[in-house]
Amino acid sequence: MKKQIVLVTGAGSGIGKLTALSLAEAGHVVYASMRDIAGRNNARAAELRALAAQKKLQLHPLELDVLSQESADAAAATIVREQGHLDVVMHNAGHLVVGPTEAFTPQEIAKVFDTNVLGAQRVNRAVLPYLRAQESGLMLWISSTTTKGGFPPFMGPYGAAKAAMDSLAVTLAYEIARFGIETSIVVPGAFTKGTDHFPSAGRPADAAIAAAYARYDGLMDQIGARLSALMPDRADPQAVADEIVRIVGMPVGTRPMRSVVDFVGDGAAEVFEVSERMRIEFAKRIGMADLLEAKVRR
Repeated sequence: MKKQIVLVTGAGSGIGKLTALSLAEAGHVVYASMRDIAGRNNARAAELRALAAQKKLQLHPLELDVLSQESADAAAATIVREQGHLDVVMHNAGHLVVGPTEAFTPQEIAKVFDTNVLGAQRVNRAVLPYLRAQESGLMLWISSTTTKGGFPPFMGPYGAAKAAMDSLAVTLAYEIARFGIETSIVVPGAFTKGTDHFPSAGRPADAAIAAAYARYDGLMDQIGARLSALMPDRADPQAVADEIVRIVGMPVGTRPMRSVVDFVGDGAAEVFEVSERMRIEFAKRIGMADLLEAKVRR
């Protein structure tokens, strides 16, 4: 296995943290990025440093606030300065919000998109100049089965933002293929244990509008429980981290465009199978088949 230099965004908890640790344990050099390392995430960064020292891993907490282009630029520059190059960028930073869609102001929804979509674009603009110059790399996106599968109500802004991010990933894949940069989109299903996703979910500020949906009282609070009831005992977000380790460790030119890790069976895998086939067929029909795979150097 070739050692990779990996940047993981949103690595303070959940899938990001699990993946950063798993990649480091697999022998890769991992920069586990999060915002405000000196403040609110100081304890999380210290925990990762302690684990790295204990297990002799190349696991480096790194300051990166996806809401700041300056922060993203600085993080990318630090990695390249210290390692000489960057191989893998994992877009994981995101935030879940739950509540009646009407109760979210446009400004609140804009903040959801700022983190889940524009945050990824800031990181893109920070790292792609390096990847294009070296004509290699892997853009690895953490999507969601909400983009194609069934999902509960009261997750509207989050579902919309994830769909936008997924679309951005697919479009960008075409545009960077001729630079030898691969794309893999990992699609986790819902996990109600092992992450802070639901416990840390945001709520709408417009309490009056939220209260108008009183006839749904109890349903919003039951979403997590109802999803948990569908979860088999083996459902663990570590499965997502393991799949990412597998993809990163695959030979260049063999990595999948998309991989679904879903224990609930919300239909996303079946829909993606069809949509991916249609995407490939259409690209061939319009004479862009060469953009379906990165032009990698052997």
